[in-house]
Amino acid sequence: MKIQNPRSRAYKIFSIIVLVVLAILFLFPLYWIITGAFKPAVDIYNSKPVWWPTEWVTTNFQNLFKKRTAPLFSFFGLEGPVAPGAFRWLINSVFMAVMAMILTCITAAMAGYALAKKRFMGRALLFSLIVCAMALPKQVILIPLLKEMSALKLYDTLWAVIFPTVGWPFGVFLMKQFSEGIPGEILEATRIDGASEAKTFVTVVLPMVKPGIGALAIFTFINSWNDYFMQLVMLASGENYTISLGIATLQAETTIDKGLLMAGAALASIPIITVFLIFQKYFTQGITMGAVKG
Repeated sequence: MKIQNPRSRAYKIFSIIVLVVLAILFLFPLYWIITGAFKPAVDIYNSKPVWWPTEWVTTNFQNLFKKRTAPLFSFFGLEGPVAPGAFRWLINSVFMAVMAMILTCITAAMAGYALAKKRFMGRALLFSLIVCAMALPKQVILIPLLKEMSALKLYDTLWAVIFPTVGWPFGVFLMKQFSEGIPGEILEATRIDGASEAKTFVTVVLPMVKPGIGALAIFTFINSWNDYFMQLVMLASGENYTISLGIATLQAETTIDKGLLMAGAALASIPIITVFLIFQKYFTQGITMGAVKG
């Protein structure tokens, strides 16, 4: 029987206590938002914090869904049935974040693989420019992006928010680091077997960098979802608003309704939590592998 060192045991207990405290601190805002969304106004505006609702009500969500109406969907000039504006905003946000996530993961995986395993003129310079672009604030290139989206007739569409995210330098950098770990012998054996470059990428490269793609998917989804500034600049029509932008416009119209704000925040948190739970395993693997490589 192995006897545990008292110092090691004390360190383990201390680590667990620290992790529990940090978990409580990080989860408390989510708890406050969810419970606040179901609190009556008397609890929300009470001078003393009400830690648990005295009565569970859905008034805040009812106000959120009644404030505005918008077509549920609109494609090629055709408008669908009218629905609560919050539903349309949520659909817009999910579509925007999911498309940005998919396109970014595809392009970053391809670019990262090319920079890691292909030899071509200017490769080092191109990677250096990508690293420099990571330090460039988005506000610096906002006006050129706005002019570009306007020239492409994409202003006031969700694509104006999606496309600027697709060329995310951090995504290329992350996938290059993961692609570095692919053994060159495996790629060479695949080519000897007669596999094309596309087949090699799909059947060999993608499975081996799956943890990196999972981590990048979460990062991209959250980054796109929370990019309020870009949404504010690129979107002008109410039917194209995202959930965060729509809630902000509701607050601008009337006095601050904290219950409405918490209901909107609770609604907006559902997709992010769902995506994290789906990609949690790959995200953990990606962070662990990145730490080992570093």
